[in-house]
Parts: sequence; structure tokens; C-alpha cells
Amino acid sequence: QVQLVESGGGLVQPGGSLSLSCAASGFTFSRYAMSWYRQAPGKERELVAVITVGGTTNYADSMKGRFTISSDNAKNTVYLQMNSLKPEDTAVYYCNARRNDLGLDFWGQGTQVTVSS
Repeated sequence: QVQLVESGGGLVQPGGSLSLSCAASGFTFSRYAMSWYRQAPGKERELVAVITVGGTTNYADSMKGRFTISSDNAKNTVYLQMNSLKPEDTAVYYCNARRNDLGLDFWGQGTQVTVSS
């Protein structure tokens, strides 16, 4: 069955860094666009970053220059390197796999990131 398992969340001080991982299984990873979303308490889920099948990356404006998304098809894993973290980055971060042509959309269970001193 399809699984997306996030890891790497935790508590970090402002200005610090965290690296999230999302291990995928149960589908052909290399044929899916992979994304990271986040949802803060009381707010809607928002897109953080996406990496397409072709390797093109896109970021939400507030993450540009601070976050980097990457993927390893050999490991079926997508990563999110987060630097210069701010308290407003506190949220549950979710991994997403999507194939628009097939109407398929998979989500992980999320990992909590808390930025606080």
C-alpha cells in the first residue's frame, strides 16, 4: 500500500536548521511530483515547496532562499532542508505525492516542527 513517512521534525531555536525526510513506498516515486506542505494551528494548509518529475523546484515566497527541496529516486525519498528558521515556521509539515494526469494524491501523516527559544 502507499506510504509516505515523514521524519526529522522537532524543536529548534530561531535561526536554526532542520532537515525533514519523507520516505515513500507503494508507488512509482519517480513519476510523481513531490511536495511539502505545512499547517499551523488555526490556519489552512499551505504549499511550502514542490519538486517536479523533471527536477524543477518551486517555493512559496516566504521560504525562498531559506528552504531547499530535493529528492533521491534511488531511495524513494524527498527532503526539505530548512535554514534560518523563524517562529512563524512552526507547523505540522506534510509530505505529498501527486500525479495530476491520473488524479492521484497521497499524503503523509505529518511531522511537527516547532521554532521557539
